[in-house]
Amino acid sequence: MTTTDPSTTTRAPRGRRRLGDVLFAGGAQGSGILILAILAGVAAFLILQSFDSLAANTANFFTTSEWHANTREEPAFGVAALAFGTVLAAAIALVLATPVAIGIALFIVYYAPRRIAAVLGYLVDLLAAIPSVVYGLWGIGWLVVQLAPFYAWLETYFGWIPLFAGPVSTTGRTMLSAGIVLAVMILPIITAMTRDVFLQVPQAHREAALALGATRWEMIRMAVLPFGRPGIIGGAMLGLGRALGETMAVAMILSPSLVISWFLLQSGNQTIAAHIALQYPEATGYGVSALISAGLVLFAITLVVNMAARFVVSRRKEFA
Repeated sequence: MTTTDPSTTTRAPRGRRRLGDVLFAGGAQGSGILILAILAGVAAFLILQSFDSLAANTANFFTTSEWHANTREEPAFGVAALAFGTVLAAAIALVLATPVAIGIALFIVYYAPRRIAAVLGYLVDLLAAIPSVVYGLWGIGWLVVQLAPFYAWLETYFGWIPLFAGPVSTTGRTMLSAGIVLAVMILPIITAMTRDVFLQVPQAHREAALALGATRWEMIRMAVLPFGRPGIIGGAMLGLGRALGETMAVAMILSPSLVISWFLLQSGNQTIAAHIALQYPEATGYGVSALISAGLVLFAITLVVNMAARFVVSRRKEFA
């Protein structure tokens, strides 16, 4: 049996890197630079294309709710109502979807039998593949009709709460209906990320809690939820980003109206994305540039949301 002297083996010089390492490092660095360049390019495009309409605008862009931009002389438009509707619809969707997504993820990981968990996981992932126009058709063709009696009940017994004050819309095309549809759309995103985070909880943490006499719920509360909190927040922010930018489903459900209203059971409000989709085919004069300026506001809102999510997650690194 022959042996090889370690001193005679060929080694790469310590200061020299292999070609594969160099290519991989360069590709990773280039990808990071590329995404920054794309982000900067999108921001530059939005700023440059919206400059003409903003310079000619005779109204306050941030506080005005009217939209008279399809003209070549003295346009007057603002994004106040659109920004309010965008944030309101996304907030409703997030409030409705996040608790349900956490419950589904906990059931799949810690309660459901293995076969049922696999089927449920597949069905949840399948929801993310449904086009938004299908959600819009489902919402306008079936959901709003079914919700009309529920809205009347809410107005009857909880009308003293400003959010549920009447009169109730007879069509059901309200901000609450749009928020419910958006909640269903972002549910698979939050559920998938939350489920993956719960699967990463160290087994030693769970077994230690159970060994101390904790019930399954106490184990989840003490060991699983603290560990998965950054992932839950990250998934919720991803879902919020999807809800902020959703276009077709919201445009099909909401009645176009540029008002600022907190009344969830009344027709009114509109989102930036839906407004752009509805107005773009007929935009003339400063109209296109004005719609791009509204898109710039949506871009800024999304950027702020993602930065806030990163800040919240970074403050909880001890659970990561």
